[in-house]
Amino acid sequence: MISGYNLTELKQKAQSGTVMDVDDIMRTLNTTTDFLMQKKIDFSLGLICSPEGRGRIRHYLFRGTEIQRNYAALYFKRLGLLEILDEAVQRGCIDKVQAFAS
Repeated sequence: MISGYNLTELKQKAQSGTVMDVDDIMRTLNTTTDFLMQKKIDFSLGLICSPEGRGRIRHYLFRGTEIQRNYAALYFKRLGLLEILDEAVQRGCIDKVQAFAS
């Protein structure tokens, strides 16, 4: 059950960083309005460091739902990868405030 992940499960998925695990985490954003779950997802996304996982988050920045693009933008902003945020703004995937506000 996607919305039933606990923090330990989310962390395990993030640390594995596979496309399937990133998809599971991002899909959870579309199935929950629970603030605590959103915070857990935000935390777990920050643990993703594999090239495969980072590439999948990039996919969501450009092709995800609005909430997925928001979380993907936050992920890249925290890493200081502003070039990718510039590209997303230029393509109309996110706005400048979303990309660069502190």
